Amino acid sequence: MKKLLWGLLLLPISLCLLFFGYRQLSGKNSNEVGLGILTWVKDVRGQSVDWTTLGQTEQPPLDHAPWDSLLRRHVERSGGVDYAGFARERTQLDAYLRQLSSHPPGSNWSEAEQLAYWINAYNAFTIQLILDHQPLTSIKDISEGLPMINSPWDLKFFQIGGLDFDLNTIEHGVLRQGFREPRIHFAINCASFSCPALRWEAYTARKLDRQLDDQAHRFINDPNKNHLSEEALELSKIFDWFPGDFTREQSLRAFLRQYSKVPIRAGASIGYLDYDWSLNGR
Repeated sequence: MKKLLWGLLLLPISLCLLFFGYRQLSGKNSNEVGLGILTWVKDVRGQSVDWTTLGQTEQPPLDHAPWDSLLRRHVERSGGVDYAGFARERTQLDAYLRQLSSHPPGSNWSEAEQLAYWINAYNAFTIQLILDHQPLTSIKDISEGLPMINSPWDLKFFQIGGLDFDLNTIEHGVLRQGFREPRIHFAINCASFSCPALRWEAYTARKLDRQLDDQAHRFINDPNKNHLSEEALELSKIFDWFPGDFTREQSLRAFLRQYSKVPIRAGASIGYLDYDWSLNGR
């Protein structure tokens, strides 16, 4: 019994030492280090998803029209989500989710077709997660077991191509690692007020670049998400959590300048706003 208690006491201490030691050596920020440690923990526990086994065969691209129809009925242009409306049409939603599960990207799909698929999958399965745990005031109220390790984004509550999947694998494993596309951060929606708004239409290969650009413009210039002025920037925590995604070939200020309606000086100060995790229901 004493050994068990000591083990429970030493585990968080060991993780803290590992966290700060790796952060110091790697030069990465806290969020990146945390994700790295969680990936390692999943590997040790046999919970990692080898999504690279998908896409080995050719098949026609998935038709996202059913998802598009649901979004147009239950998502406002401002991003407010009518979860009760989605619940009333749960049969249609579940049918689309089954299509996502059984129809992963094929080896013949273009990059735009793959990217549209994974963004739609993230958003659609997030809607499922919220509906399955209603009533909720925040997605962060959902967890099973160990905090951080079994967060809402780490729960394996759906399958794709026969593999047990979680939302973090789609975001960090597939989208961030598989595509050098920073605008995905403005397209995937975590069901929270401070997240980029859930788009009122499905992402499609044909419109993808225009849709991602529009999402970037909307999010960056939204005064509820970012406070921009020529001399000072108070930004969403998304830019603090994933700085490397936005600064591969330019500074963060230069990235923002592409979309901001406000001129931004090269020396503008940068700070970060608190993140509001309250549910984005309308």
